[in-house]
Amino acid sequence: MNLLLKISFIISLICNALGTEKKIIPDFRKTSADLQLPPLVDEKFGPGIRTKARNPEDAKGVYHVLYLPSDWKAGKKYPVIVEYAGNGPYRDKNGDVSSGHVEGSKLGYGFSGGKGYIWICLPYLNSSGTKNVRKWWGNAPEYDPMPTVKYCKFTVRRICENFGGDQKKIILCGFSRGAIACNFIGLYDDEIAKLWAGFIPFSHYDGVRKWAYPGSDKKSAIGRITRLRGRPQLILSESPANNQLTRKYIESLKGIGTGQLTFMDSGFRNHNDEWVLRPSEARSFARQWLKRIAPILE
Repeated sequence: MNLLLKISFIISLICNALGTEKKIIPDFRKTSADLQLPPLVDEKFGPGIRTKARNPEDAKGVYHVLYLPSDWKAGKKYPVIVEYAGNGPYRDKNGDVSSGHVEGSKLGYGFSGGKGYIWICLPYLNSSGTKNVRKWWGNAPEYDPMPTVKYCKFTVRRICENFGGDQKKIILCGFSRGAIACNFIGLYDDEIAKLWAGFIPFSHYDGVRKWAYPGSDKKSAIGRITRLRGRPQLILSESPANNQLTRKYIESLKGIGTGQLTFMDSGFRNHNDEWVLRPSEARSFARQWLKRIAPILE
């Protein structure tokens, strides 16, 4: 072995011993997609149809997206996946994007494969509740979440009543801003907290760091996580480093409000929810987790 090879070998051993060898995390684009979102239509409902929908009482600028599974039949009960989108417009050096629009969400479709689960993508509303917003919720600098919280409570129950959603099997998920919203919106008060059987936040977690909106501090976040009351969360991240930050934060709470928490990396480097349209170990695990927490009636 020549001198350069010896030096390289020794450095490799030292890096391995210290746990500092950098793992190359792949881009999701190197894996072929096996799912494609159904086209978005307007106010048309049926099996396998992804619909831009409105509540009759709401202003024109307020809407959500509803997908009925391809095996949907009237009169049957189905578990429900509710999803919140990331902030937008967003683009990073890897070419990952987020529009911030409700119709940009993908997690629920990837987790379900389009079958067995009703999928609802909910908006964040401005402070007057008259328009969907692309960044955080409410209007700056107050970022009032109440119109968003109110819309969630009403719309989820309305869809369950009208389309056979099982109110005991509702999962809340979200990407980036939506991951934070799993707790910030989903556990905002006792009433909304009762909706959920479990949660899947991907990339970020309420309370880990402070953001632009009021109530992002750790003390406020602790008040929300106490409403978790032992329910399961599958906490996903695009990197081990981000997941470690969330683990460290939750461990600092010394068990306050936490429950059945599972941590997992997506397996891709991307700050982007499009990875879920491709096969992966994380997606397979999430599907099994879903079937355990919110099983489909055969």
